[in-house]
Amino acid sequence: MKTFTEDIASKLIDGKKVSLSIQEDLKKQVEEIKANGGKIPHLCAILVGNDGGSETYVAAKIKACENIGYQSSMFRFPDTVTEDELIQKVDAINHDPDIDGLIVQLPLPKHIDVDKITNYIKPEKDVDGFHPVNLGKLLLGLPTYVSATPFGIMQLLQFYNIETAGKHCVVIGRSNIVGTPVSVLMSRNTNPGNATVTLCHSKTKNLKEIALQADIIIAAIGIPGFLKGDMVKEGAVIIDVGTTRVNAPETKSGWRLKGDVDFDAVALKASFITPVPGGVGPMTIAGLLANTMKSAKKEIYK
Repeated sequence: MKTFTEDIASKLIDGKKVSLSIQEDLKKQVEEIKANGGKIPHLCAILVGNDGGSETYVAAKIKACENIGYQSSMFRFPDTVTEDELIQKVDAINHDPDIDGLIVQLPLPKHIDVDKITNYIKPEKDVDGFHPVNLGKLLLGLPTYVSATPFGIMQLLQFYNIETAGKHCVVIGRSNIVGTPVSVLMSRNTNPGNATVTLCHSKTKNLKEIALQADIIIAAIGIPGFLKGDMVKEGAVIIDVGTTRVNAPETKSGWRLKGDVDFDAVALKASFITPVPGGVGPMTIAGLLANTMKSAKKEIYK
């Protein structure tokens, strides 16, 4: 008989492994580009303030670029930066032919209009996939940059051969970054896809009853431990998008990442489940890198 630890280990979806596989493929593409004297992909990040989580995420993205041979650059601003100053920098990057992809790390200070900044990035350099043009293309099923986290989720489902056609997928959270685009992707006539999707949010009534009907649950509501064991049926596939920092005095840093899923309780019932960290997070980086390659090769915007 399997121990609790062995049983859970057999259900884990290893996002780090899948991300490294994608990055290895991109690395080979970079080597081919170099051999043919082509342009090396260049990803640029803008970081505002000193948010610990943002620092960690940007550092991981820059390191990943180095590992696969991309060029990378980062521009830092204090949290007192004005909207106009930020827009001026975005505009300069928009017109820099050497830079293929631009990400503005979120969150931004409250005095900055996030939508205004996002919308100012040229769609062809919006490798985060947040621009209304790219989101609109996603909705219409046209070639575009798929938002990095939804891209990662779909890649995980594909890698682990998780059946989605005809399944009931419940998405908890309706953000334009994760919930809404992944609900579109899961309902599309593709593989993975062809699921019947229910998009839930903070105003959804009887959410527990709806979740109990789900074959696949994608939790992206941003509330640590929101999805409880009694909200999940036996054999469900659980994708946990949450990455909230919670206090953890026992750790060296004083904090740890916690997902939107009550992991220990839910994992007992799940057939597959993503851990936090190590699940969806690494796949978001893979999505950014894949989109940057598409930008460098002019695969979306000629």
